[in-house]
Amino acid sequence: MSICYLNGGFVPRSEARISPMDRGFLFGDGVYEVIPVYGGRAFRLDAHLARLERSLAGIGIANPHSHAEWADLVQRLVAAHHWPTQAVYVQVTRGADTVRNHAFPQDLPPTVFMTADALAPIPAEQLERGVSAVSAADNRWLRCDLKTTALLANCLLRQLAVEQGCAETVLFRDGFLTEGSASNIFVVKNGVLLAPPKSHLMLPGITCDVVLELAARHGQATEVREIREEEVHAADELWLTSSTKEVLPITQLDDKPVGAGYPGPVTLAMIDWFVQARREECGA
Repeated sequence: MSICYLNGGFVPRSEARISPMDRGFLFGDGVYEVIPVYGGRAFRLDAHLARLERSLAGIGIANPHSHAEWADLVQRLVAAHHWPTQAVYVQVTRGADTVRNHAFPQDLPPTVFMTADALAPIPAEQLERGVSAVSAADNRWLRCDLKTTALLANCLLRQLAVEQGCAETVLFRDGFLTEGSASNIFVVKNGVLLAPPKSHLMLPGITCDVVLELAARHGQATEVREIREEEVHAADELWLTSSTKEVLPITQLDDKPVGAGYPGPVTLAMIDWFVQARREECGA
C-alpha cells in the first residue's frame, strides 16, 4: 500500500483528498520536486530542497517548512515503503480558495502533498544501445527555470516523442539548444563536453549540476555556452540527464544516428562516474 503525506498527516494514497478549488488543480498554481532515493537515502537532498525554495519564491509562495522539517518528512515517507530505490514527489500549491479567481488570495494555507514510487533501474539495453529522440521548437513560457506544476506544454512536447516511439524531445529556441521536455541535454564534440548556460529558458537540473561537477573532478574538457541547433545534429555523442533517468545516452535523433550510433567514450565514462558518485553519497 502506498502512503502519502498531505497537509500534516500520512495517509494511504488511495484515501487522500484535495479540494477541487485548489489552485494547483484550477490554475497549475504550484511547484514540485522529484527526489531520487537509493538504499533509503535521498540523493542530493539539499540541492533539491534549495531548488524547491527558489521555485516557491519565484511564484510568491512562502515555504511551508524549514529545511530540517522537509528532510524529516522525506525520510519518514521513504521509511514507509519497502522499495530500495524510490522517487519522492513533493508538491506545494497556493492552496484552496472559496472562489475561482486569477488573482492570488491572501493568507491562504498552501497544500502540501508528498508521495513515493518505486524507482526502476535504467534497463541495461538502454545504457548499452542508447535511446532515440526527436527535436522540436521550444514553445513553452519564459520562466522554465521554475519547476512549476503547469506542465501541459512539456507534456505535449514529450508526446511528440512517444508517438514516434522515442524517449525524449530535444528542444530548440531561436536556433539554440535549451533542454529536453523533461530533462537536460548534453553534447559531446571532438571530446569536449558542451552544456547550455543556465537561464530562464531551462530548468537548473540537479543531475545536470552533478555531471558538470564530475566532469571537472575527472578532468573532462567542458564548455558551458550557447549551443547551435546544427551543432546538436552534428554531435559525436548526446545524452539526457534527469533525477529518474540519471545519465542516458541518445544515439538517434530525428531518425538519424548520433555519431557512430552507439554510446561514445565520454558518455560511458560519465555513466560510470555518476554511479560511483551516487554510491559514495548513498551507499547504494
